[in-house]
Amino acid sequence: MEALQRARRITWITLIAGLVMLWAFLALGSVVLFGEGRFPWWRAVPAFAAAVGFTWLAWRAIDAVMAGRYPRREIVVSAVLAVIGTAAGGGDPFGWGFLIMVWVYTATLRVSKRTAILQSAGAFVVAVALGLLGVATDAGVSGADLELPEAVVYFGVVYAVWCLTMPPSSRLWLWIWTLAEQAHQGREAHTRLALAEERLRFARDLHDLVGHQLSAIAVKTELARRLSEADPAAAKAELTEINTLTRKALRELREAVRGYRELDLTAELDSVKGVLEAAGVRCEVRLPYRELPAGLAPVFAFAVREAVTNVLKHSTATFCDISIRFTPEQAELSVRNDGVARRQAADLGSGLTGMAERLAAVGGAVRARPTEDGEFLLEAVVSLPVDG
Repeated sequence: MEALQRARRITWITLIAGLVMLWAFLALGSVVLFGEGRFPWWRAVPAFAAAVGFTWLAWRAIDAVMAGRYPRREIVVSAVLAVIGTAAGGGDPFGWGFLIMVWVYTATLRVSKRTAILQSAGAFVVAVALGLLGVATDAGVSGADLELPEAVVYFGVVYAVWCLTMPPSSRLWLWIWTLAEQAHQGREAHTRLALAEERLRFARDLHDLVGHQLSAIAVKTELARRLSEADPAAAKAELTEINTLTRKALRELREAVRGYRELDLTAELDSVKGVLEAAGVRCEVRLPYRELPAGLAPVFAFAVREAVTNVLKHSTATFCDISIRFTPEQAELSVRNDGVARRQAADLGSGLTGMAERLAAVGGAVRARPTEDGEFLLEAVVSLPVDG
């Protein structure tokens, strides 16, 4: 989420930079025109008023575009103000004429390519016409006295360059932001799907765990009912077996719900690898070539499940490395991921508590901390008994 907000902020600043450039050109052009005595107050007042109104509307239009909608009313009104400001300011492409170019920069966002081309072409024609009008009335190009043919070439070339470069640049930045937003939404969707798959897997495990016993109980209950009058001894035997099946099913159900049912480490690793990859997180699993000591695999399986849940919930990881290794003295599980959030370690409290309790039962401990290279490392270490 922080990365998405950063991308949005960068895109917004880049689009607003057009307004900053506008006022730099307006200030420079106005100073030159004032110095040459070609910018009287009756032109300066409406020009600056139009520029202020245009800036406010363009700012609102950019905010609206970043919010995902096209600000039609702001675009139309700002177009009128851009024409007024350009006409009053003289039409210099590096001065007041830049108002129309910033309008193109903003108006071509979130429209089709055809519409953007038509808007750029219309802005080009209007800008060139106002520039030539400024030359004809001796209020156009600051610091230069151009003849009409020279003015046509000058305005045509400069405004053509502006119209060909500014719309694609603004649309490119918005496109990059849109891709970032879609990638974030896709990542969230993948994560939700992965978690839903995990819930379905648990439901299947629960069904497989107690389904057979419950089916057997139903069949034997019906058989005991039928035998209750014809063969009471056989019915009693069936009821005894039903009682055994019921207790077994109840015990396994409680173990499954509480998380104490023995997990298969290999199956759990395959499961979490699939969940991570479905969420867009590259996963590497490194296992020892020997089997883990008896009783340790289920504990590490639970630790892997809890650690991967934390990766999905509390980080923006792009990769996750799961390693298990052991020596005659100790066995160690490490889960390393990038994309660590500042609050990740604080948010793991309850999950680490349950993991620590399970590891303590087999003489182990758990550590979780950010590393110096910006990653997050969870380690579960269990001391092994020395033979002899």
